[in-house]
Amino acid sequence: MSFRLRAMTLIFATLAGTAPMVSATVAAAAEKAVTFTSEEDAYVSQAGPDKPHNTATWLSVCTTPCDGANASERGAFIRFTVKDVPDNAVNVKMTLDVQSVRTTDTTLEVRPVTGKWSADTLTFNNRPAVGEAITTRKGLTAGGTAKLDVSSAFQGNGSYDFALTSPSGAHGVLHSSRATAGVGPKLSITYDTQAATPSGPLPFALPSTATLRASERKVFAHYFTPYPISLNNKAGADDYYTKNYLTPTGESGKHAAYGGLLRDRPVPRGVLAGDWQLADMKKEVQTAAAAGLDGFTVDVLSLSGAHWDRLQTLIKAADAVDPGFKIVLMPDMTSLKADAATLAASMAQLAAAKSVYRLADKRLVISPFKAEGQTAAWWQNFMKIMKDTHGITVAFVPVFLNFPSNASAFASISYGFSNWGNRSPEGQSGVASNIAKAHGLGKIWMQPVSVQDERPNQGIYDEADNTENLRVTWEKSIAEHADWVQLTTWNDFSEGTQFAPSVHNGGAYLDISSYYLTWLKTGKAPAIIRDTLYLTHRTQFAAARPTSGTQTKFMVPRSGAGTPRDTVEVLSFLTRNATVKASIGGAEKTYAGQAGIQAKTFPLAYGTNKASVGAVTVTSPWEVKKDFAVQDLQYHAVSSGRK
Repeated sequence: MSFRLRAMTLIFATLAGTAPMVSATVAAAAEKAVTFTSEEDAYVSQAGPDKPHNTATWLSVCTTPCDGANASERGAFIRFTVKDVPDNAVNVKMTLDVQSVRTTDTTLEVRPVTGKWSADTLTFNNRPAVGEAITTRKGLTAGGTAKLDVSSAFQGNGSYDFALTSPSGAHGVLHSSRATAGVGPKLSITYDTQAATPSGPLPFALPSTATLRASERKVFAHYFTPYPISLNNKAGADDYYTKNYLTPTGESGKHAAYGGLLRDRPVPRGVLAGDWQLADMKKEVQTAAAAGLDGFTVDVLSLSGAHWDRLQTLIKAADAVDPGFKIVLMPDMTSLKADAATLAASMAQLAAAKSVYRLADKRLVISPFKAEGQTAAWWQNFMKIMKDTHGITVAFVPVFLNFPSNASAFASISYGFSNWGNRSPEGQSGVASNIAKAHGLGKIWMQPVSVQDERPNQGIYDEADNTENLRVTWEKSIAEHADWVQLTTWNDFSEGTQFAPSVHNGGAYLDISSYYLTWLKTGKAPAIIRDTLYLTHRTQFAAARPTSGTQTKFMVPRSGAGTPRDTVEVLSFLTRNATVKASIGGAEKTYAGQAGIQAKTFPLAYGTNKASVGAVTVTSPWEVKKDFAVQDLQYHAVSSGRK
């Protein structure tokens, strides 16, 4: 355990930022600006709850009590269409300009609109849902322009819908687009373009969120509620992960036989004030969204208790920071024992949230894990209850442990299919046939993409061959035209399958996946604009056993999941052919690196590993040792893009 604590201390200092976002170093260039006039705008009034106000030359905003005895709640809705902002725009500032009709005690709040609306039919009774306030402006001068900074809502070209509200007692009257020319609402955007190589962790320019989400191909990550960022809101050295999951003596020694429950953990943080669980969930949503993911498929382990509460908090977090980031409900049929009616009631309760995933036709996506745990007839009854009792039509996307054996029985009730998949390159031979079978039945296919799998408490692991399994599962998803992808998993640390930034991977696996998901969504491999190296290796030989400690149960390769190998891999993303230097356990190596993506492996050796190409260097903080306390067969990863 002493080695782990020293290593954790070292890596904590290097992981200040975890979201794979691209910043830019921009050469001197003129700032560019575009302005858009309101495409649609109108206000709603509680005084006339079914009356549209789509012809008025003003927009009225107030929250009762205001405006005397005839007070009524009012709110304005505005839509803009943004275009011609390039994908390489940086330093973007987006400003909403509104002009006051008269002087009032005005405080304006700008909120994102999350529902559909049209100015011609908009009324108080059918007004769409809105999110939390983006910005607030107090005080307006008659005839003056209020500039409200809404930069946080910028997601590239596309439609932007805003609601203008006000807190209790405030009242505002603004010009609409139907007033005198030039005084209606405007949306102004200023930006620079990248004129030099952008700096940041990624080897390519990640497209805007709007561009990625416009694709019909979706990428979700499987979220496992037992392992959020923090379990007890303590600093990393003293929190529950360190004290109970990462040590053989934790939780009264019940994990001693296999050396502790976990080998890796989420990146630690300090103590947070306020609702720390919600803050942590918001960060996870933001991290996943910044990597280009469309959402989380959330493992619904129970319908009450801590896991249910975390699920609801995660949905609340997505609603608050990014309603476009979707939560796919995945009832876990290995743990849920509820009858169909009880499960339907719980799913219907969650379905009210705007971030819970529905298709464009409003069908609610339900994607149960190990769907074959119940019969197709049972699920058909579940969907009937959802429709008849709760008014919800389900798009059923079952995830099977054995897809071929269940495809025919479930075909008539399913929108799509998926399987849980394997975690070794040797286990990916059936991907093409699975996708072809699903498409042949007229269904979409959600392909599992994975890094690795090691389970100390179960005594098994899959041989992932460094990043080969990750690359193979992504490449097959692209080549065979998977409709959706599920990263398995975001954070199941008990199975060692995490993509989430962690102590042992620092976000490297998520960064690599950002490249491939962009390829999947855009239909072409992104151009490599920055030389980037990823270094992966284990810290011990696969056949080695601890030289100290009390571990008695050891992991062995799962049958059919690959032959153990002891290698260090340098995965390079290069803009051109270049010489790559590597130091493997102190032994110097040199090879001809090829432009594009290339994986080069070397035999594992005791000591420190590093690699470089030109001025780009990467050094692993994880030393390969002969003496160690517990068996750990995860591949550790480090990126040259993350310092």
